[in-house]
This record gives sequence, structure tokens and C-alpha cells, in this order.
Amino acid sequence: MNSQTAVTYKSLYKAAFISTILMLVIIPTQILVFVLTKIPATTIEWFSLFNENILIGFFHADFFILINNILISIIYLAFYHSLKEINKGVIQIGILLGLIGIAAYISSNKTFELLRLSQEYFSAQTDADKLILEAAGKASLLGWQGTAFDTYYVLNGIALFCISILMFKSSDFSKAAAVWGLLAAFFMIIPSTAGTIGLIFSLLSLIPWYVFSILFAKRFLSFSRTK
Repeated sequence: MNSQTAVTYKSLYKAAFISTILMLVIIPTQILVFVLTKIPATTIEWFSLFNENILIGFFHADFFILINNILISIIYLAFYHSLKEINKGVIQIGILLGLIGIAAYISSNKTFELLRLSQEYFSAQTDADKLILEAAGKASLLGWQGTAFDTYYVLNGIALFCISILMFKSSDFSKAAAVWGLLAAFFMIIPSTAGTIGLIFSLLSLIPWYVFSILFAKRFLSFSRTK
């Protein structure tokens, strides 16, 4: 990347650096909440969780992962301008697929639907109304981690492959960063919804992704300081 590009997009690189730091805070916090609190198993348990502790409900409903993905969209733009001189076509394909995946994820998230249904469920006056609301809640939960979620997962894995492969040819990023990125992409081949193996791959992907994020955050900070 030439110095003129770095200067032109200094504000973007700074935003990408800040986004990465926020993401690095959210990920372990999300894991900690999952470890310390029970994930609801039924629709009524979801309603009860939102009724008793909205914040924990937001964590379990992946609201903060949604925030993470919005932050990642900023990071993707920074990757585009960092790697477009290596192979503009490949990075365009990767970023496009990644952004489509993020859009699919945003549309799949049901945090506020579950919150609203929970409020209506506990204010319902009849058992018939509660049954209708429970059915609506079950439908929301089924739609949450369905086609849109799996699409998001796979497309972002492909985006990460494109980014990491181009990193090997770039003097702006280390080969170590490229390797960690490829490892994270590999573990994203199987969506987290694909049973036990999907869950295992999902958890394993967090390790290389975290290291990868630290490494590229350092470079974005460096780019943002270019004069």
C-alpha cells in the first residue's frame, strides 16, 4: 500500500482500529456470560430470561455479536483499501460476500422480537393469548439460526480466506497474521448450527480469530498514524 493511500484513509484505519478493540472486548465478555449463565432451552425460558434480566437476555440472544458484525463491516472496508493494490478483484469478491453475510446475520437476529414477545407474554390476560405468544416466540427462535445465519457464517469464512490469501502477498501485513487468518477461516467452514462438530469448530475459530485481530489491529493503528 502506498503512503498516499494510507494518508487518504487515515480516519478509516483509526475507526477500524477502534472497532477491533471494541470487538476484542466483546468476544471474551460474551464467552464469560455463556459460561456463567444458562442458555434458555425453551421459549418460555427465553421469555423469563428477558423478563428477569434484559442484559443477560441480550447476550444470549447474540445482540452483542450483532454489534460485533457491524464493527467487522468497518474492518472489512479497511482491509479492502489495504489489499486492493494486491488483487482488486479477489478483495472485492471477499468483501462483497462478507458484507452480504453480515446483512443476512442482521436480518436473522431476533433480540428485539424476543424482548417484545416476552413483555407481551407476561402482560397477557388469558392462557389463549399466552399460547399464541409462545408460538410466535418459537417461530422467532427457529428462524434465528436458520438459513440466514448459516449463510452469514459461510460467506464470512470465504471473505476471511480471500483476505488472508492476499495478506501473504502484501508487505503491509505479516505472514503470521495471514496464517492465523487462514486458520480462523478454516474453522468457519462448518456453521456453528451443525451439531456438535459445528459448535466445536465455532469455538476453535475464536482462538485464531482473536490472535489475527490483535495483529491486524496493530497494523491499522500504524496506518492511521501515517504522515
